[in-house]
Amino acid sequence: MTECWWLYLLACRDGRTYTGIATDVAARFAAHSRGKGAKFTRSNPPISVLGTRAFANKSEALKAEAALKKLDRTGKLAWARSHPSNLVC
Repeated sequence: MTECWWLYLLACRDGRTYTGIATDVAARFAAHSRGKGAKFTRSNPPISVLGTRAFANKSEALKAEAALKKLDRTGKLAWARSHPSNLVC
């Protein structure tokens, strides 16, 4: 079975967003919430998953992550609206 990689966008408590990739978004969200995720989310805990998108491999997910991180807040939120959280590959 092929593992799918997810690009995800989180809403954080301070009003900012966090972008990342993972093979299990729910587990990664839980890790971020416990302060075990990225340095950014340790000081800015996530409150919800705004959007997700599945990719066939890590390389594609990393490229999409880099592109999403370059967007301004308005662009990121528009991306989230067009990619609602649906964790089915």
